[in-house]
Amino acid sequence: MRKSKCTLIVCLLLIAALALNMTACVSKVHAADLMDGVNPTAANAAPTNPTADQQAAAADFALRLFRASNESGRNTLISPLSVSIALSMTANGARGETLAQMEQTLGMSLDELNAYYLAYRQELENSEVLRLANSIWFTNRDHFTVNRDFLQTNADYYGADAYQAPFDEATLKDINNWVKDKTKGMIPEILDRIPEDAVMYLVNALAFECKWAEEYEEDQIYSGEFTCADGSTRTVDFLHSEESEYLETEQATGFIKPYKDSRYAFAALLPKEGVSLEQLLDGLDGAALRNLLQNPVQEDVSVSIPKFETSYDTELSKALTDMGMELPFQDGADFTGLGKADDGICISRILHKTFLSVDETGTKAAAATVVEMTKSAVEDIIFHSVYLNRPFVYMVIDRETNLPLFIGTMLDPAK
Repeated sequence: MRKSKCTLIVCLLLIAALALNMTACVSKVHAADLMDGVNPTAANAAPTNPTADQQAAAADFALRLFRASNESGRNTLISPLSVSIALSMTANGARGETLAQMEQTLGMSLDELNAYYLAYRQELENSEVLRLANSIWFTNRDHFTVNRDFLQTNADYYGADAYQAPFDEATLKDINNWVKDKTKGMIPEILDRIPEDAVMYLVNALAFECKWAEEYEEDQIYSGEFTCADGSTRTVDFLHSEESEYLETEQATGFIKPYKDSRYAFAALLPKEGVSLEQLLDGLDGAALRNLLQNPVQEDVSVSIPKFETSYDTELSKALTDMGMELPFQDGADFTGLGKADDGICISRILHKTFLSVDETGTKAAAATVVEMTKSAVEDIIFHSVYLNRPFVYMVIDRETNLPLFIGTMLDPAK
């Protein structure tokens, strides 16, 4: 009996060891790590305290990005920090008007952005609450050669790892596994595919995890109704507490609630009766928001927060184009500082995913941003015109099988 029991224990241990080994194999990066020849040098520099103008610019970018990406009728959640870091890394490869548009959109010069995020990373070096990670992935195909100075700059200021890869299915898994690891599993996947003409990915990932300064007791949690934007109601659990930092503007009331790490807090603004969320957001700019959060009224405020968990994903190229960053997405963009390709290079997509959970213990959140760089089509183009202004046949086809999923005729669009 004892022998069979021991045998069972040994088998279980072997299975556990095998499972751990398989997990390690799955998450291992197969791409060539190029950091051996790229040693960060600016990381030892003394941090430069951000100016008030730089802080206002960062807040203003956050609000402008949120307004531009906000979707009516859908929970929206973005991380301006993640997006700004990914774009700032990309800007180190931009030149001329391309760089000027990125600087204008981000609200700071490239030198300011680099110094700003270096100082920020140095402040967070030993943080257990907010973890930042950056990486650069570029193709090993002959049509692209990376600029080593570009890698060095992003290693210096952003601590970015650099990987050279074949940009195949294994690379797709590598990038997604890297993001999953850096966001503690909260964002399991960011990239859906790697296009044939992709030459580089610049990736930021961040994870936030912090408990409330005072966690909720059982008698502070109660069930109540939440009225949704469309007028329907939901029964949810609310977290009730008394706080001491009250916020009020002409259009909203709100509060600040601290986390255990006092550097971080949860803030909320509730539109007053007759004020929409859009009106509230339109009435704020970076300076006004910073002023509001820096100067709360020290008065008691009774607070109820619904427990919730939300995730969001979006592609930000339209939002950023609307904010004035047009040229980086077009043929003719100047990213010669990034590397050399047979054709030009431009941004094709900016993928952004977020996750956030609020409960009685605290908050967990994560974000990831991927800037996808592809070859530009700079060769001569032959233009054809097809105007569907007469009856026509249309199809929805499966590109894998080249079979139509739908086929039809359009005879009169008014019917």
